[in-house]
Amino acid sequence: MSTYSLAEGLFLYPTPVGSYYAISSNEDNKSRKFLKRLLRQAKTPELTLETIKVLMDEANDEKALDLLHHCQKIGWVQGIDKEIQCPEGALEDILENLLDSITEKGKVLLADDQGFYLVCNGFPHEVAEELSALGAEIATVHQKRAGLLVNNLGLASHAWAIVDAFGCSQIGFWPIFIGDTRFVIAISGIPHFNHPDFVTFIWALSIRYAKNNNL
Repeated sequence: MSTYSLAEGLFLYPTPVGSYYAISSNEDNKSRKFLKRLLRQAKTPELTLETIKVLMDEANDEKALDLLHHCQKIGWVQGIDKEIQCPEGALEDILENLLDSITEKGKVLLADDQGFYLVCNGFPHEVAEELSALGAEIATVHQKRAGLLVNNLGLASHAWAIVDAFGCSQIGFWPIFIGDTRFVIAISGIPHFNHPDFVTFIWALSIRYAKNNNL
């Protein structure tokens, strides 16, 4: 029998690491499904046993607490003291205000799987168009060669990069899987996915594009 107990007066919120894990692959497991459902809530839910059971689609109390403990131990979820509401307004405005925080050089764009960018910061329009198209082409190549990369080489990441002579990324392309939609975020230099604004970035995308937004 589980010996875990829930702290009172807290609200459940994904960490930057948890948010990245939730959207970094379209292969689902119990932890990823839980995090995705959490990111589809309009506000941070109160940390109660019934809430986490619904978010996990788990009827068993012990299994729900075990999964929560697992996610907390890895650093995917956290308890916060105050309720947070997902930003409201035009999605493009919300995302644009968050872009600077998640990149070292201020050059970043978000594109869809058709090669069109939704928001961009730091790149000229013509460059942004070319990078968006390149990101879509890379995603197609990755999908075709995923068997080789995962099964033969053990490379589970979906991200690609253009590197310099020292192996450092000059431009990186990271996929973001939201519902049935695949986005690509392209960043010049080092990404700052560990920034709290990255959670808000993924949260806003999830609210807009993920299906079945109910608990």
